[in-house]
Amino acid sequence: MALNVVAAKRSKDGTYESMHIVAVTQWSSNLGRGCDTLNRAEHALVIPKTHGAKLTDIPDEQLQEIMPVAKRLASATGAENYNILQNNGRLAHQVVDHVHFHMGKIPKPNEQEGLGIGWPAQETDMDELKKYFESIKSKM
Repeated sequence: MALNVVAAKRSKDGTYESMHIVAVTQWSSNLGRGCDTLNRAEHALVIPKTHGAKLTDIPDEQLQEIMPVAKRLASATGAENYNILQNNGRLAHQVVDHVHFHMGKIPKPNEQEGLGIGWPAQETDMDELKKYFESIKSKM
């Protein structure tokens, strides 16, 4: 499923548009209690106009505005606690096969409610980790 940028603009409030990206705001009602008075969380999508299913499919020059616009959205919404997410592949929870970045002003009234993102820590073999870093560094 590809994300239709024009349809996204028409169905949401067009917040920002440039030659390379479009940013649209949305409301999400599925994050539970603690959102605003209408039980919603503020959410925005920052979307490159060039189609690509994964981040590595988008040319670098098309990505240069993404983080500055996400930062401005966070500031404009007054977000103190927020996430900027971008998923690549089904195991990474990507549903739409077009690169897009989520800027979510996340209500989290406590540790049990609201959006939760877990990343369990594990013991690390530091020698193996150093080898891995060197391998990655040589490919960049």
